[in-house]
Amino acid sequence: MAAQFKLSNPIHFLALGFGSGLAPIAPGTFGTLAALPLVAVLLWLPVAVYVVGTALALITGVWICAKASEDIGVHDHSAIVWDEIAGFLVAALPLALGLEFVNLLVDVAILFALFRIFDALKPWPISWLDNNLGGGLGIMVDDVAAGGAAAAVFLMLLLF
Repeated sequence: MAAQFKLSNPIHFLALGFGSGLAPIAPGTFGTLAALPLVAVLLWLPVAVYVVGTALALITGVWICAKASEDIGVHDHSAIVWDEIAGFLVAALPLALGLEFVNLLVDVAILFALFRIFDALKPWPISWLDNNLGGGLGIMVDDVAAGGAAAAVFLMLLLF
């Protein structure tokens, strides 16, 4: 029998996106929403802090997601949304670099929508990564790729 998530466990608390992953519908979307305050704080800081914070979220996320999955006995449980948080940090990197399309609020909304589309639809190669990598890396990498794809499309919008 699989164990249950415990919000009192710091690893579960983080893996569940501070509890946002427990939303009964669209936990990935709620997990991405949980990333917004973190992105907002990091955008106020120097770009180097944003990059280091994102790198820490990615690196620790592999372990956080793996440990939470192991604890409950389910690989990539839908309530585990730390990968969405880290993936959205990647998506918002152009904003940290000072690249603006419309204004900050509209740009965040555009990136949010792009990230959710890429994360939900998982076009190739995101789908390949999702289907072929296991463990914490497998949980994290498709969302990181979705964040990269969202950032790339956003940058293309800036060019055209």
